Order: sequence, then structure tokens, then C-alpha cells
Amino acid sequence: MKFQAKPLEQLISAIFARAGSDQGEADLIAQHLVKANLVGHDSHGVIRTPIYIEWLRDGKVVANRKLKMVFESPSILVVDGQLGYGQSVAKQAVDLGLDKCQEQGVSVVALRNSGHVGRVGHWAELATDAGCVSLHFVNTTGLGMLMVPTGGIDRRVSINPVTIGVPVAGKPAVIFDIAAAAAAEGKLKVARNRGVSVPDGWILDADGQPTNDPNEFYGPPRGAILPFGGHKGYGLGLMAELLAGALTGSGCSQKGKTGLEQGMLSIYVDPTKVGPEGGFNDEVSRYVDFVRSSRPDSPDGKVMVPGDLEAHNQAERLAAGIDLDDATWNQITSTAQDLEVDASWIDAATGTV
Repeated sequence: MKFQAKPLEQLISAIFARAGSDQGEADLIAQHLVKANLVGHDSHGVIRTPIYIEWLRDGKVVANRKLKMVFESPSILVVDGQLGYGQSVAKQAVDLGLDKCQEQGVSVVALRNSGHVGRVGHWAELATDAGCVSLHFVNTTGLGMLMVPTGGIDRRVSINPVTIGVPVAGKPAVIFDIAAAAAAEGKLKVARNRGVSVPDGWILDADGQPTNDPNEFYGPPRGAILPFGGHKGYGLGLMAELLAGALTGSGCSQKGKTGLEQGMLSIYVDPTKVGPEGGFNDEVSRYVDFVRSSRPDSPDGKVMVPGDLEAHNQAERLAAGIDLDDATWNQITSTAQDLEVDASWIDAATGTV
């Protein structure tokens, strides 16, 4: 089924409001999730709604949390998300980090004990909108420990996104947003809901054998996700774990954890404070154009830079709608009905009003 972004966003907001979030928080979560679908990252989109509500009921995330200040200096912040929804507490942390960056030229924000922070590229986009370069490293303390180290078959590393955003004056920003794993776990959820296989090199079964069946990952017994690029992805994931887990004080992945408890280390730089005036913007624009000018490797090909595909997806899906499989939509409507959300929101999302 195809869904228009705004009615879908209003339904998701109504679900979180009914579950106990104030309207501002409900709107933030809904906007973030739908934006993830719009840019093509369905793994971090509205498919997460029933999962978040389940975590709320289990006490793994808490509505309406405000950041707790742990340490502050002119350019450094250490903040505790107190298990709040990541879309809310990460937004608070990003806003504080950007304020400090614009005052000092650079800032470092260590966010600990956050709920799932969602699509990390979203936070880099906020930074580039403010004219800042940003780097983000994210981990979990246990529930997200889904990836094997190179040479192993047991889960030991989180998926661990690494994201970099660079503003381009007058043009779309360059947003590099990857997981250290061969695939984000949400992509396995999407494949399972759609009843399709996953590509080679994504997952192992519980015995450490390659498989294309996403159900083998979820078990029982549970399989695991492979790092991308072998030892390179594993090394990147390990370093992200240390920076987002140990350095923030949130903790690295470990056995026995039942909550997600994400950490995010963010570094912000105001380019106007670093290079010669105008030099950064001119050089970034020149080089990005130079890269795009490479001859494509096929007649209908096009050279893109990170962020181009998301911009293309957003324009396409705003016009044509967001495609959700029946299983995902049924999970969302079931959650809405359990919370006694007004049925008119469901009708509006399906265009039956």
C-alpha cells in the first residue's frame, strides 16, 4: 500500500501521544520516523512504531524525558538521556551541541543512556542545516549486540552507525550515514515482514553458517549479522563501540542487557572558524561538482555523492507515496487499536476519509 507522508505522520504522532508522550514529543518521533521512510531508510521508519511502544510498556524507554546534565564546559557536554525516546533526547543533545559550536567554533557532546536514536543521518542533517560539519558515533549496551567480530560466530558488537555531515553552500549537504554491519537490523525486519530473502553476505545462522533467510537471524536459536567489508567494517564497528560506549560513559555491548541504552558521541565544527573566509564553502562545492563530473560506468548511470540518493528518494516518495508492506501496516494499525487511537487517523492515513 502507498501512504502520503503527512497523514501517516499524523497517525504515528497520535499513537505516541496516546501512549503517553506529550504532543511535542509525539510529533518529533513521528516526523523522524516518516522522514526515514521518505529518504529510503525504511529500516528506521514507521516499522519501528510497534517496537517502540513495546519497549515503552516493558520500561526499556520512558516518555517525556529531559536531558540530565552530567558535565559542561564551554565546548564539551556530557548528558544523560535517562532512557528517553532517542528522537527526543538526541534532538535536545544536538541542539545544545550546535549552540556551543556556534559560540566556540567546535563542540563535543557525549550522550549516554538514550533510547534508540533513530536514523543518525537525521542529526547530521540538522547540523548541516545550521552550517556545521558533524561526526557521530553510536552504539548500544547490549540489546543491540547483533554483529559478529571478524573470525567469530558469536554476537559481540552492535550495529554501530558512523555518520558524517558536510554542508555545501546553496546545494544539498553531503551526508555519509552507514552502519558498520553488512545491514542494519531493521532491514532484516523489513525483509521478514515482506517474506523475502536477504542478499548473500548479510547474516549467519546460529551455527555460523551463511544464510539468506531473515528468520534464521531471529531464531530461536538466533543468528548474527556480519560486518561489512570483513575486517574493515568490524574495525570501524569496534572503534565506534569504544567512542560511543566507553567515552560517553554509556557503556559498551555486554551480555545480560535487556535494554537498548544507546550512546552517541557527536563532534561539531563551524567551518567558518577553521579555514580562510569563504574557502571551505568554495572548495567543498568545487570538489563535489568535480566528483559528480566523472564519466558514469553505464549509459544510463549517474555519479552521486552521499546524500544524493536520499534526496532523490524523498522527492519521489513525497510525490508517489511511501510503500508499506501489509505486515508492517497491520502491526501499526494493531498498535493503534490497542491504544484506542481514534480510527479517523487510520482512515486518513489510508485515504479512505
